[in-house]
This record gives sequence, C-alpha cells and structure tokens, in this order.
Amino acid sequence: MTNDLIDVIIVGAGPVGLLLACELALAKLSVRVVEMAPDPISLLKRLPLGMRGITVPSAEAFYRRGLLDDIRGNQPIQNAGHFAGIDIHLEKVDFSKWNYRLPNPAYRNFGAEMERVESVLSGRAETLGVQIHRGLEFQDAEQSDAGVTVRAGGQAFLAKWLVGCDGGRSKVRKVSGFDFVGTEPSFTGYSSVVEIADPEKLVPGRNLGPGGVYLWGPPAVLALADFDGGAFHRSGEITLDHLQSVLRHVSGTDVTLRAVHQATSWTDRAKQTTTYRMGRVLLAGDAAHIHSPLGGQGLNTGLGDAMNLGWKLAATIRGTAVEGLLDTYTEERHPVGARVLDWSRAQVDIMRPSPNARAMESVMHDLMNTRDGSTYVAERVWSVCLRYDLGASHPLVGLSTPDFLFQNGSTVGSLMRQGTGLLLEFGSRSTLQQLAKAWSSRVKYVLDLPEERLGLKALLVRPDGVVAWACDEEFVDSNVEVAMTRWFGAPFLS
Repeated sequence: MTNDLIDVIIVGAGPVGLLLACELALAKLSVRVVEMAPDPISLLKRLPLGMRGITVPSAEAFYRRGLLDDIRGNQPIQNAGHFAGIDIHLEKVDFSKWNYRLPNPAYRNFGAEMERVESVLSGRAETLGVQIHRGLEFQDAEQSDAGVTVRAGGQAFLAKWLVGCDGGRSKVRKVSGFDFVGTEPSFTGYSSVVEIADPEKLVPGRNLGPGGVYLWGPPAVLALADFDGGAFHRSGEITLDHLQSVLRHVSGTDVTLRAVHQATSWTDRAKQTTTYRMGRVLLAGDAAHIHSPLGGQGLNTGLGDAMNLGWKLAATIRGTAVEGLLDTYTEERHPVGARVLDWSRAQVDIMRPSPNARAMESVMHDLMNTRDGSTYVAERVWSVCLRYDLGASHPLVGLSTPDFLFQNGSTVGSLMRQGTGLLLEFGSRSTLQQLAKAWSSRVKYVLDLPEERLGLKALLVRPDGVVAWACDEEFVDSNVEVAMTRWFGAPFLS
C-alpha cells in the first residue's frame, strides 16, 4: 500500500472523472485517477462516431473554467436539436421566456470530439497536479475509520474518499453495494461507419421502418435501433452479415453492405442508483445513471454531476462545509438524472414500430409546431432552464448565473476560473462588503455595475455557477448571511 493518504481517488478517466479531478485540484486537494485502459486513444472517440453534443450547462462549465475555446475548437454551433428525431423549429422558440439569460460564449449547444474533450481535461488535470494512473483496473474497495482502501492493478491506495466515474458497468458501484434500479432495454442500437453497395435504397436522415429506426448520414455513417429487447448487445461480434441483416430488417429493404469499418452497439436500458453516496464512496456520470444516448444527455448529465460534486466534496475535506452539504449532491442531482431517464424512455416509445407510437409521434409533431411546444422541448434539450430547488422564493435562485459584463471588461465567467464563489453587488457600496470579509477565502466580492443587471441589486453564486441568493429590492443582510453559511460554511473569524 502507498504510504500517502490521498484526499480523493477517482476511478475512471473519462470526461466526468477528469472534470471532477480538475475541480478538486482547484481546491488544492491531492487527487489520483485510476483508469483501466492503458491508452486513452480509441477510434470510437474520434470522428465520426466520437462526436458528442455539448449542452448549455456543460458549455458554461467549460467557459467558467477557461476550457471552452480549447474544447470547442472549430466546431460550429449545432442545429437546434430534436426529440426522438423530431426537429425543434428554432424560429418558433420563444427566447424571451428565459428572463435571466444574457449573451455569453456558451449560449448554445455544440458538437465536440470525445478524444478532444478528454485530451483537454486530462491536460488541465495534470497541470493542476492530478496523477493519472492508466492501465490499472479497479478491483475492490473497503471503507474503514481511516478512509477507503482502494485496490487497483495489484496496488493498494488509501484515500479519504472514493468516487466511481467508471461508466455504466461500474465496478465501484457493484462492489460498494449501491442499488441500481430501472427498466430493461427495448432495442439494440448500432453506430457504424460502413460502405453501402446500393445507397439509393436508403433515405438520408432519420427513418422509421417496419423493424425499427435507421439514421443514415451519407455516405458512411449509419445508426440503427432494432427492437429486439436488447438481445444482441454485447452478445457477439458485429460482423458485416449481422449488421446487414439488421439493416434490412429495420429498413424493409434488400440493401447490401460492402464493408463495415467501425461498429459499436448500445441499448436503451434506463437505470439509476437510489443514492449517489454510500459512506465515503460516491458515484458520478454513467456509474450513477444509464439510459439511451438519444438526445445526447448522458455525457452532459455526468459533467453536471462533476460540477455539482467537486466543490462540495472539496469543502467537506477541507473542513469548511456545514453538516449535510455533501448530502445535497444526491438531493440536487438525483432528480436531474431521473428526468433524463424519463425523457429517454419517452423518446424510445415514440420510435417503436407500432401504430400507437406513430400516433404519439403525430401528436408530438403537432405540439412542436407550436411556439410553446418548441420552447418547452428546447428548454429540455438545451438544459437552459435547469434549476435546483434551493428553498428560496426568488426565481433566479437555483438557476445558472447570468454572465454579467462589467465596466472593467470582466464577466462572471472570467471571474470563476479558480472555482470560488462570487458575491456580486451592483451599484453603491453597502454592508455586503464587510460581510464578505468573513468569507473572503471562499467567496470573491465584486462591486461593480454591469452593462445589463436584469433589475437585480445583488446575488450570491456558488462555485458551480448556480445562484444561491439574489435580490432586486432592499435586501436584508441576515438573508445573505444564512445563504453564505449554508453553502460556504461558518465565517472565518480572525
């Protein structure tokens, strides 16, 4: 066993584990990441199959940590999105309903190559001092009063906390005894790069066939959903003959495949742990919730887990957190995961090859042709109105903070690079400045007048960019102090 007591061991060096490692390292904690794969390079992480949709909350997280430009690169803003393949009509989305949003670099979803996302995050993590151990397979973990003993690749580590970010088949989840409940799959999905001998027999785009759904992006990208109850997934090799048979069944044609260059399978199994924490073991990302990749919510839900957990776990380890702060991780993120699972299930039901599904699809088409329908689906697909119930009456509390632009050229996003909270006051100096001194090591006080202040006078922003307190009338200092203590612990007394 290594002699050092590590603050946190993270199992899994995917985007969720790496972002969490960066968040913890920003708080000056010792962090090690254990990854089974010896090499991060994989064809499935590269274009075209490696493309992932990045939603607004994820883009905002990258922006607030100075990573957005490196991750986005030259990728364009994506289209408006879809529900079960039914396109959102951008011109019908009512942007005026989102009262507390301001223009910022992370205003829309975009596509990013998985390999690029992981490369940027691993580079940042290592710069911050995170040790990434590749080629070490997690074996088991045992909790004690001293911490968590983690065994991986024949080595043993002692850590204060263990976080499983090791995917849908998480071994951390299994050995730690988490309950994983939900629904079994309806279909086997396939993503592939192929050569088609007679492409004229297929229709580009998304198509509902007699046996399922196929999505063809000429000339080579092909995705299928075969409603076989998930029977084939991980049951055998995806050969040319098998994929051709599935394509013919789904499309109702006698199309012929000439070659298969890449192929992977997946299902719509939808399950979630009943809690994201058991003692000193926590879960994030697919380790805590799995579902079909329809709508691109999986990666983004996991990144949201990492942003929510990072600063709370750091405060707990540093001893500044109030009792129960870490429990709010499950309280806030579990409902988000549950909604994503339901959203995924609803899309699957509309894709089924049945008259009932076609009827529901027709209803959804009609709804999404309306302004309210398009706006509602856009809110969900882009996650622009994700709000935690923090028990406050102000409508901004629990939402992502607006990206205020101040007179000196700084923005809220640029002020959050170091992962601290913000206490923003617009206009004249008040007693807030004196109050902020008691939390100065955890909260940055900003007194300035932004170009557009949305009628607000002051607000408190958590390290994850979520508004914890806000006012637009004469505020009461005790209300601020309650919020400061709840999220940032007891004040520092010199």
